[in-house]
Amino acid sequence: MSSVLYDVPGPKARRVSLIASIIGGLLILGLLAWVVLTLSQQGIFEARRWQIFTRADVWRLLGNGLGSTLSAAALAAVIAFPLGLLLCLLRISDAAAIRVPMRVILEFLRGMPVVLMMLFILLGFGTSAFVAVVAGLVLYNAAVFAEIIRAGIQSLPKGQREAGLAIGLTSYKSRMLIELPQAIRRMMPSLVAQMVVLLKDTSLGYIVAYGELLRAVQVMADFLGTQYLFPIFFVAAAIYIAINISVSRLAVWIERRGSKKAAGGTAKAEPDVLEAAAP
Repeated sequence: MSSVLYDVPGPKARRVSLIASIIGGLLILGLLAWVVLTLSQQGIFEARRWQIFTRADVWRLLGNGLGSTLSAAALAAVIAFPLGLLLCLLRISDAAAIRVPMRVILEFLRGMPVVLMMLFILLGFGTSAFVAVVAGLVLYNAAVFAEIIRAGIQSLPKGQREAGLAIGLTSYKSRMLIELPQAIRRMMPSLVAQMVVLLKDTSLGYIVAYGELLRAVQVMADFLGTQYLFPIFFVAAAIYIAINISVSRLAVWIERRGSKKAAGGTAKAEPDVLEAAAP
């Protein structure tokens, strides 16, 4: 039995793979042990450095920073995704007068660093730091969402669109009713990955003096002293990781639920099709 991409490994290949896995695992464990030993020699694990987390004001500052991060990310995601859908439809328009300029705009937005967009909006338009962060995230991520969805549409068989046009749907209805739902379902992992990137990019708000989580951590480190720098950043990193994992698991749950509903709808539709085809 063989796969399309490669043959099933034999006993020798499996033995080599097992040995390589063991060696790799030992190297990773050795690296982790070296890191822990180095940090312990610097006194990082001393109890006095972690006692600051027994103070309510420390957690209050972390909570305020986390709230600012989540509010900026949530608002940016809510605006960027539908805007990305609109930009995608314009990018794949049948009219060249719309499609070509939109391609240039999307390439420009994707090529611009997010922090430069934030600075330009903050200084050029005199907005608040919150507006600058959200606007910068929206412009960049809407362009990325548009390209991800466009890739999903282009990955569909051409017969999907031809079938929609053949039954009398307009080009717009074929896009919205047939192609977009399949493309979004197919590109869900990439869309979720970009949502995680959007959440992490809120840390760039530190440059424009937005009080997100990273800036709250830096303020605490400056106020409490450099001896607490590692514990504070470690806790902030743990918070970021926990949020990103939660977002990823939520997306997996939504994707599985959508797949089950789609499978159930197909199963229910099959008897109707057979009944209609029967003499």
